[in-house]
Amino acid sequence: MEMSRMASSAHAAKRTKVRYAILLLIFLITTFNYADRATLSITGSAMRGEFGLDAIRMGYIFSAFSWAYVLSQLPAGWLLDRFGARRVYAASIFFWSLFTLLQGTIGLLGSAAAAITALFVLRFAMGVAESPAFPANAKVVASWFPTTERGTASAIFNSAQYFAAVVFTPLMAWLTHAFGWHMVYLVMGVTGLLLALTWLMVMKNPADHPRVSRAELDYIEQGGGVVNGHQKARPNDIAQAGGWFLVRQLLSNRMLLGVYLAQYCINVLTYFFLTWFPIYLVQARGMTILHAGLVASLPAICGFSGGVLGGILSDGLIRRGHSLTVARKVPIVGGMLLSVCIIGCNYVSTDWIVVALMSLAFFGKGIGALGWAVVADTSPKEALGLSGAIFNMFGNVAGIVTPIVIGYLVAKTGSFNGALVFVGVNALLTVFSYLVIVKDIQRVELSRG
Repeated sequence: MEMSRMASSAHAAKRTKVRYAILLLIFLITTFNYADRATLSITGSAMRGEFGLDAIRMGYIFSAFSWAYVLSQLPAGWLLDRFGARRVYAASIFFWSLFTLLQGTIGLLGSAAAAITALFVLRFAMGVAESPAFPANAKVVASWFPTTERGTASAIFNSAQYFAAVVFTPLMAWLTHAFGWHMVYLVMGVTGLLLALTWLMVMKNPADHPRVSRAELDYIEQGGGVVNGHQKARPNDIAQAGGWFLVRQLLSNRMLLGVYLAQYCINVLTYFFLTWFPIYLVQARGMTILHAGLVASLPAICGFSGGVLGGILSDGLIRRGHSLTVARKVPIVGGMLLSVCIIGCNYVSTDWIVVALMSLAFFGKGIGALGWAVVADTSPKEALGLSGAIFNMFGNVAGIVTPIVIGYLVAKTGSFNGALVFVGVNALLTVFSYLVIVKDIQRVELSRG
């Protein structure tokens, strides 16, 4: 009995590191999240030939995911604040994986028109299912990490988009080349269903987790972590504030509006990479699907490296005594200025220089992609899910606009030159947003009306 008490006391006194295991899990889930979004960019060339899709129609199918994703953000944020990340995220993973799996069956419908319609509907349904994912990530990071580690944690889960491209772009290209495009959806769908079960088994709030010591819990809470997760933001808190009244407060805050606009502009780069980039390599640069899949992993590696470096740099600036405003803005502004070099691809013909410029652009985009850390720093504690959902809604409007705009530019000009200028200009708009619109970065306090 005495030995048991001593062991329990020693565990409480030692600062455990369970938060890193939780971070690893959301990193892996986010990797699959982005890999599932990108399946169509890899299989798209093969499917275009099979179903007779032109560039404009392909742009609309690419955008189907984001229409649903954007429209579902506010309900997803409310669900997260009402029921917590554990249950809502598990349902999200299960359904988006199921819809991914079903996309592999559209060829069984008989006609090209039916297959195209089914593909649009399934991509739309997948957007609904994925809508809680990133607000849930931000909510988990706000609960599990103190402010001095939050930039790195947010950068790590956000960099999963690049890690997904590094690992899954070549894998999906090989599966398409060796077994046909259907196999991509089978492998990704089944793996995602298993991941949903894993999340349910592992995830808990810090205050409820059996492996978290008292020392780790105190460290997180004293550093600004919301250790009770959604329990600290009770449903009646949101009801008392008034749902739309709360939304209006968030949307009328100048700092948050600047952050939201910047996330839209950053995501223009993200969605170019997720949708048209492999097709750009095949059509504009004459690469095979397999070669394009391998080449696309190089900018992704740079984006992943930049993403992790941006978080480390930002948190390092805080530890050196710089303000939160300086620590977040310096990597964002510097990284997005670097991303403008993507326009340079229009003026070179050598493939390795194109890949080098794309890699440099995505390295900069990775450094500057600290928006989710800013959301965790600034969101009202009563509405972490809702605030993250509004941020994500603005950001993913780019997923609607970018594929369609690029589709029209390519169809009307026969070239990707205008598309790359469009992407580069949005990188500059990100810089404008953070330097001119966003002032001090600080947590928003809500009024009760």
